[in-house]
Amino acid sequence: MTKELWKGNEAIAEAAIKAGCKHFFGYPITPQNEIPEYMSLRMPQVDGCFVQAESEVAAINMVYGAAGAGARVMTSSSSPGISLKMEGITYIAGSELPCLIVNIVRGGPGLGGIQPAQSDYFQATKGGGHGDYRLVVLAPSSVQEAVDLTQVSFDIADQYRNPVMIMADGMIGQMMEPVEFKEVEKRQLPAKDWATDGGTKGNRGKNIINSLFIDPAECELHNQKLARKYAEIEKNEVRFETYNMEGAELVFVAYGTVARIVRNAINTLEKQGIKAGLIRPITLWPYPYAEIQKAAAQSSVKAFMSVEMSMGQMVEDVKLGVNGVKPVHFYGRTGGMIPTPADIVEAAKKALEV
Repeated sequence: MTKELWKGNEAIAEAAIKAGCKHFFGYPITPQNEIPEYMSLRMPQVDGCFVQAESEVAAINMVYGAAGAGARVMTSSSSPGISLKMEGITYIAGSELPCLIVNIVRGGPGLGGIQPAQSDYFQATKGGGHGDYRLVVLAPSSVQEAVDLTQVSFDIADQYRNPVMIMADGMIGQMMEPVEFKEVEKRQLPAKDWATDGGTKGNRGKNIINSLFIDPAECELHNQKLARKYAEIEKNEVRFETYNMEGAELVFVAYGTVARIVRNAINTLEKQGIKAGLIRPITLWPYPYAEIQKAAAQSSVKAFMSVEMSMGQMVEDVKLGVNGVKPVHFYGRTGGMIPTPADIVEAAKKALEV
């Protein structure tokens, strides 16, 4: 299959369509605007539905309705817009509905800036909304991986009846790279016999989509059911990549665009006689704690370093994985500033000196 040059945002939108998405509801905000713009063109061509909602709050509730009817549906936004969607996202998670949410992250807090950042990590992985809920969070480091993970996301959402988030920094959304739209491995997906589709697909009783439980005992049982589902996701869906780990003295942990920069830093350190490796989480939740724990047990490893485009949000999860066995350092830039390989090399040397 021939590769084509695609912009990240547009490639994500096309990948969603190829995965069977027929419904998109969103609202413009930089740097993700090409996704709704592309969907406004393509959805009518595939007999789909595109609505530019009056607000992010309206958009996520339209997603709720379409997901409840059993449709493959997505929305996209950037950081402040995702914040506005959070109430609806918890309703969707509480109602056990599958959908895809794309966050092309910009700087913050507040309106921040429109340059790339990774400062929505807490929001995505620790719960930006209320209640005991989880999103499956996937973090691509290239446009090709964004395409692949977008297609996989719909199957993950359908398999577990849970919202999935693609969290990519603004650089992934705006850069252009060669892309191949490949067939993803098919999963055995359960029937959507829970959908509120008017009963047109067979004889059954009423289906009710709900996240409201007035009886606290009933609400607790529902939360326990969700917890069992999340445990199953943690068991089956952890994704990560390692690079140059054999004999590493220093282990970097980085995701998204930053992981690509870290690879260059590792190659520079190697030329200077310092052996470094990389663990790249692809699922930010469920997080690859076991792989970090395994690396911490290696005798060659002296320290870990979390490198992020934030003030140090993922470093907490790195520390949980290391569990005090080895020191954990942090290097980060924020507000739309991107670390350079030279910056990371210097930070690594200082960490090893300590």
